[in-house]
Amino acid sequence: MMGAWDTDPFGNDTACDWAYSLEESEDFDLIEEALSKIEAAGDEYIEAPEAEEAIAAADTLARLKGKAYVKNSHTEAVDEWVAEQQLTVPEDMIELAILAIERIQSEPSELLEQWEESDDFDAWKKHLENLKKRLK
Repeated sequence: MMGAWDTDPFGNDTACDWAYSLEESEDFDLIEEALSKIEAAGDEYIEAPEAEEAIAAADTLARLKGKAYVKNSHTEAVDEWVAEQQLTVPEDMIELAILAIERIQSEPSELLEQWEESDDFDAWKKHLENLKKRLK
């Protein structure tokens, strides 16, 4: 897998780059943009970078709700941003995030294909199921 070192939401280059762009944000726009790309794809093929950003966005929402999975050097930018926010996560944003995760787990999805071909597919699926639970 190119640029991925772990199955968790911020275990890849794309998600970490996205996290740094979050630093400039003061609202949900960047998060909503990432999630909406997945919704807008419908049944079309989803590219891996878009899926990785959407998963990072969904994880950021869970963190805003006080439900972080892990905090480490890869999540530092997101954790700092979350700590500075006084945002209440809207319910429709949670629904959008859960739908995005479910869509990424369905064909056609490049990220799904990449993880299916790896030894860590089950761990990746568990992380996404955990993320959906943390969002609720």
